[in-house]
Amino acid sequence: MTIVCQNCSTRLQIDDDKAPAGAFSVRCPKCKTTVNSAAASPASDQSALAVGGSPSTEHPRYDQVTAPVYQFGEVAKTPDNPINEDALRSLLSLFGQNGSPAGGANVSSWNRRKVLVCTGQQYRESIARSLSEKNYQVYIAEDTRQAVETMRANQMEVVVLEPQFDASEQGAAFVVREINVLRPPQRRRLFFVLISPSLRTLDAHAAFLNNVNAIVNLNDLGELPRILEVAFREFNELYRELNQAFSLSAL
Repeated sequence: MTIVCQNCSTRLQIDDDKAPAGAFSVRCPKCKTTVNSAAASPASDQSALAVGGSPSTEHPRYDQVTAPVYQFGEVAKTPDNPINEDALRSLLSLFGQNGSPAGGANVSSWNRRKVLVCTGQQYRESIARSLSEKNYQVYIAEDTRQAVETMRANQMEVVVLEPQFDASEQGAAFVVREINVLRPPQRRRLFFVLISPSLRTLDAHAAFLNNVNAIVNLNDLGELPRILEVAFREFNELYRELNQAFSLSAL
C-alpha cells in the first residue's frame, strides 16, 4: 500500500503483508512527520497525490472533452443546431423574463452561476433539474476527465461533489486536487459543496474539517437550491468587506 505524507507529499511504500489490520501511523523519513494511514475525510486530497497525473493531461489537449451543459425543457445548442443568443436576449426582454439565482446576488439570467455536478448517475438528473429551475447553468460531469477539463476550461462558481463520483478512477480525489491547487483569490470565488451520506447538512465544523464550503446530506438533496441559498447568504456576508475592498461582486 502507498501512504502519502501530508506535510511534504513523500510517498511511502508499505508492505501489505507487514501492515497492521487497522489504522496505524508511521514516521516520514524525509520530514519526520507522523503520517496516519487512515483517510482524513471524503474530501481529502491524499489519494489524489498518490494516483499521479491528472486524466486531463494524459491525452493531447486538442482532444478535450468537457462536461455538457444540462438542458431541461430547452433546445440543446449544438454545432448542427446553433442558438442565436442575441436574438433570444431580445425576445426574452420583450416578455420581461429576467431572473436571479439563489443567494440574493444581482445577476441576470444571462450571467447565471455556473455549477459543475460531479455525482453518481442516480443523483445527477435530480440535482441538475432542481438547480436549472433556479437559474443555475448546470454542467454534468459523467467521468473524471470531463470534470477536470470543465473546471480548467470554465470559471465555475459552484462545484457539487459526491465522494463516490467515478469511483473506479478516483474521480473525487482528482476534483479535490483541482480545487486545492487554486490560488487563494480563485478559491474564494468557488463554492465547494460536498454531498455526504453521513454528515449533517450545513454543519460548519464538518465543512471546515473537510475543506469545503458547505455539506449537504443525501437525504436533503431535494432541498438543495434552498440550502444553497442559505449557504451563499452566509458566505457572501463573511466576505462582504473583502469583496468591497477589491470591488468584487457577491458570489
